[in-house]
Amino acid sequence: MPDKILSKINSPADVKALPESVLPQLAEEVRAELIGVLSEENPKSVGGHLGPNLGVVELTIALHRVFDTPADKFVFDVSHQGYVHKIFTGRRERFNTMRQYEGLNGFLLRTESEHDCYGAGHAGTALSAALGFAVARDMRGGDNHVVCIAGDAAFTCGVSFEGLNNAAEQTKRLIVILNDNEWSIDRNVGAMARYFSRIATNKNYTWLHDRAAELVEKVLGKRVKDFAHRVETSVKGLIAPSVLFEDLGWRYYGPIDGHDLPTLMRTLEFLKKQDEPVILHIKTIKGKGYAPALEQPLKFHGLGRFEPKTGATKSTSTPTYSELFGKTLSKFADTNNKLVAITGAMPSGTGLISFAKDHPDRYFDVGIAEEHAALFAAGLACEGFAPFLAIYSTFMQRAYDMIVHDIALQNLPVRLCMDRGGLSGDDGPTHHGLFDIGYLRHIPNLVHMQPKDEDEFCDMLWTMANHHTGPIAIRYPRGIGTGVVPKETPRLLEIGKGEVVKHGSVQPTRVAILGLGGMCQMAEAAAATLEKQGISTAVINPRWIKPLDTTLIEFFARSVDVLCTIEDHVVTNGFGSAVLEHLSEQRITTPFVRIGWPDQFIEHGAPEVLRAKHGLTAEAAVAKILAALPATKNVAKGIA
Repeated sequence: MPDKILSKINSPADVKALPESVLPQLAEEVRAELIGVLSEENPKSVGGHLGPNLGVVELTIALHRVFDTPADKFVFDVSHQGYVHKIFTGRRERFNTMRQYEGLNGFLLRTESEHDCYGAGHAGTALSAALGFAVARDMRGGDNHVVCIAGDAAFTCGVSFEGLNNAAEQTKRLIVILNDNEWSIDRNVGAMARYFSRIATNKNYTWLHDRAAELVEKVLGKRVKDFAHRVETSVKGLIAPSVLFEDLGWRYYGPIDGHDLPTLMRTLEFLKKQDEPVILHIKTIKGKGYAPALEQPLKFHGLGRFEPKTGATKSTSTPTYSELFGKTLSKFADTNNKLVAITGAMPSGTGLISFAKDHPDRYFDVGIAEEHAALFAAGLACEGFAPFLAIYSTFMQRAYDMIVHDIALQNLPVRLCMDRGGLSGDDGPTHHGLFDIGYLRHIPNLVHMQPKDEDEFCDMLWTMANHHTGPIAIRYPRGIGTGVVPKETPRLLEIGKGEVVKHGSVQPTRVAILGLGGMCQMAEAAAATLEKQGISTAVINPRWIKPLDTTLIEFFARSVDVLCTIEDHVVTNGFGSAVLEHLSEQRITTPFVRIGWPDQFIEHGAPEVLRAKHGLTAEAAVAKILAALPATKNVAKGIA
C-alpha cells in the first residue's frame, strides 16, 4: 500500500507541494479519515456532517492548491462542509476531537484558526460577507482573492440574492463557487432547484457562451459588437437560464464536474485572473466515496456515531419531540382540513416527513427562507387557515421582523413551533436555541409555552390547533424527552394556568422551584435534595412563559422563603426575568434565584458536560437556594 500522504499534511503549503499525480490518493485518504473519525472507529466520536464533507474533498484540495490562505479568504456558507479545510490548515492531529467538548467545532470559527476568516452556521450569509471582504480589500488597495463557497440551497435564501444584486456595483474581483449537489439537508425544493437543474442539463450552453459573440460578430461585423451581446443574451435566455446571473453583473462559468481535480484547478487558476465578479457552478455528489452515504444522503448529512462498514446507527424506542410533532400534527390534520404545516428546508429535522406523506396538499417546504415562511403563514392565516410554522429556535431569529410586524401586529393566529428550544449540544453556539424567550416574550398579542414532557407537548399542540385569537408559540428541546407516552386524546390547556407538580412535604413550605419545560425534572431532583435536608420544597410546572400564571407565582412568592426558576435559556431576559419583573411590580421582595445559561455564547459539547460547567444542575440549584435562604433560618435548621 502506498505511504500515507495525509499524515504529512500540516498546512496548505504541504498540499501545494504534492505532485499532482498523487492528489487522487490524497482525496481517498481524506475520505477514509472523515469516515474513521466520525464513526465508531473513533471511540470518542459524536458524529458530524459526513455527507457534505465527502462531497467537497476535491474542491477543498483544489482551493488550497490554487489559493493561499490566510491571505486569500475562503468564506464558507454554513461552513458545516469545512472539515477538510480544517484538516489542511494545521488541525489534522486534533481532527479526532471534532464536535467534542473543548475539541474542534463542527463549523468554522474565527477564534479557532487564522485560516477561518469567517464563522457561520446559518445558510445564505456567505455571499454578502464575502462581498464585505472584497470591498475592504479594494479600499485598502490589496490584491488578495476572496472566494465564497456556497451550496445551491443557499440560493433559496433571499439574503443571497441581496448580495448578488449588489456585488457587481461594489467590486470587480470576487469568486463565488456554487456547489450544486441538489441537497441542503433534505432534497432542495422550489424554482431555484429547478433552475440549477436546467443549467446543468443544458448541453448547448457552454458552446453558446464561448462562441455566440464571435459568430454574430463575424456575420454582422465588429461595428455591431454591442448588438452582438444583446443577441447572445436574448438567445441564451431562451435556452440557458444562467442569463439571470449575468444580468446581475456576474460572469457565469460551468457547470463543471466538482470531482474532476485537474479541471477544477485549471478553472480556478483562470478565474483568479478575471477582473469581474464570477460564479463557478460545480456539480458534486453528496456522500461521494461512501456507499451508505450515497444511498441515504438525508441520514448522512449530519448524524451521530455510526458503524463504519454499514453506516448503521443505534435506534431508540423513544420518539424524539420532532417525530412526535410531525405524527401528532398529521393526526390533527385528519379531522381539520384548515390545518397546514410549513417548514424551511427541514422536513426531517422538524419531523414533518410524516405530515408531508399523509397530507401532501397541506404541507409546504419553502426552502431556506424563514422570512418568506413567516409571511406565507401570515397570508394563510388571513384566509382562515391554521398554519403551523416549524422552524428551529435558532433559525426563527431570522424571521423576527415578520413575527412582530406581520403576525403579532395584525394579531394573526400563526402557530410558531420552535424545535431545538434550548441547548443543542454538539452543534454549538450557532444552533443553541437559547434566545427565543427573550426575543418573543415582550411582543404584544403573543402566547408562548413550553411542555414538561411528551404528553403535555401533545396537549399544547392541541391547544395551539384550537387557538384562533392571535399568534401562539411553543418551544421544545432537541432529541427525546422523558419517555412519557401521550394520552390517546389530548386535552385543551387553560392558557396562563400552571401546574403544581409537588407541594412541600410539611408546612410551612420554605422553597418553591419553577422548572420550565424539561427543567421540571431538574427542579424535582433539587427539591428531593432539599427535602432530605429538612427544607420543605414545592415544585411548579409553569407551562406558560407568556402569559404568566401570576396567581400561582404570587401565592408561592408570598408564602416561601426562597423562590427559584430553572430554564434552558439564557438568564438575561428569560423566563426568570419575566417572573422577577412581575414580583417587582407587585413589590414582593422574596429572595429570588434564577438558574439558566449565562450571558455569553455557549460552546459546543455534550449537554451534561455543559450543564455541569455552567451551573444548570440540581446540585448547583440547591447550592444557590441554600445561599439565598435567610441566615437565621439556615442556622436554625443546622444548614449554615
